[in-house]
Amino acid sequence: MPRAIRFYETGGPEVLKLETVEVGEPGPGQARVRHAYVAVNFIDIYFRIGRYPHPLPAGLGSDAVGVVEAVGPGVDFVKPGDRVGYMFGGQGAYSDVRVMPADALIPLPDGISDRTAATLIMKGLTAQYLFRQVYPLKSGETILYHAAAGGVGLIACQWARAIGVTMIGTASTEAKAEIARANGCAHVIVTGGMTPEDLAREIPRRVKELTDGRGVPVVYDSVGKDTLAASLDSLQVRGHLVSNGTSSGPVVIDTMQLAVKGSIWVTRPAMVHYAAPRSQMLAMADELFAHVLAGRIAGEPQQEFPLERAADAHRALEGRQTTGATVLTL
Repeated sequence: MPRAIRFYETGGPEVLKLETVEVGEPGPGQARVRHAYVAVNFIDIYFRIGRYPHPLPAGLGSDAVGVVEAVGPGVDFVKPGDRVGYMFGGQGAYSDVRVMPADALIPLPDGISDRTAATLIMKGLTAQYLFRQVYPLKSGETILYHAAAGGVGLIACQWARAIGVTMIGTASTEAKAEIARANGCAHVIVTGGMTPEDLAREIPRRVKELTDGRGVPVVYDSVGKDTLAASLDSLQVRGHLVSNGTSSGPVVIDTMQLAVKGSIWVTRPAMVHYAAPRSQMLAMADELFAHVLAGRIAGEPQQEFPLERAADAHRALEGRQTTGATVLTL
């Protein structure tokens, strides 16, 4: 019988339960996909703890790669045997096999393995929309990017290098800083052991030092509460704060401070508003895959857990014990 991770209440990793499930035939507009790898993303934790409300009981995960087993009526753009990835399948990717909307599927090109694709679909397309759409970067710019050794961060390091952007990154340990540098991050500020007050003082100081006092035009901040002050004080006048995550807690902004800090622009982007319609999602994937096939961006999982150890994967991710991408293996 196929297996799936389910949870019946919000809470810690212990709420995740492995169950056997029945998976039927795909209906109109649907496909049945057998997974090879399932990506673990920080957004999964937000669903598990209830920060993003979701009807319960529920499956978990929205990002996986695998093979199409069957398609329903009206589906002619993928077929059985096609290798695909997806990031918009709705919750339920933590499973052996599932039925899902076929229009969420992204065909994988030859030359990109399932294992590589598992690190790139959500994370690589996140880097694409942050760098190419939310704030379109230009060669020669310098940026601040928090959590540079994370799953998205390592791809962002490579993407920045590929387009001639100087990245100043943050990382919690020197070991993670070395990994970020190896992937193209020009400068890394090691933040381990710092309080939010320390971060608010030391990060802007270092950024100004590296930019001859100017600051940066954009900060990408997936950490949230603990780095908000540091991010605002690292920006140029009329700079852009891209708040793309809240791993340390939700962000609360006093809008008057945005004026005081230099008429700062703030956005909280969501992938769904940048990767729709399907044609746009496929165009984003084409750009990502072109970088990968040209050797400018690479990605392999740094941590692998079998499906039945999904709770351990969450513990590692929450405990900042991971670098790069984490996947579940089937």
